[in-house]
Amino acid sequence: MASGKLGSADLPAGGADTLICTVAANQAINVRFANRNAVQVRVRLSIGTGANPSSADYVDYDVAIQPYGVLEDTGIAVSAGEKVWARSDTANVSVRAHGM
Repeated sequence: MASGKLGSADLPAGGADTLICTVAANQAINVRFANRNAVQVRVRLSIGTGANPSSADYVDYDVAIQPYGVLEDTGIAVSAGEKVWARSDTANVSVRAHGM
């Protein structure tokens, strides 16, 4: 089972889903967003097995992050082969998935 950093990205503006990682083994993961902007942004996080996220895959949907703020989801149970996607409505948002 992989531990530590599983994947990260600097999310583009415009709400395109970005694949952060594919989980190699059953484990618990944490996902942290960092808003590097002076304005509020909205982010989404999805976890699923398809080629792209489906409506049922979203665990966070248009959640607001305040200027220079963070959002962290912790202890998300995932299965081997599941993919983690993130998106932001604004550029300059970092996301990192890490596990143990």
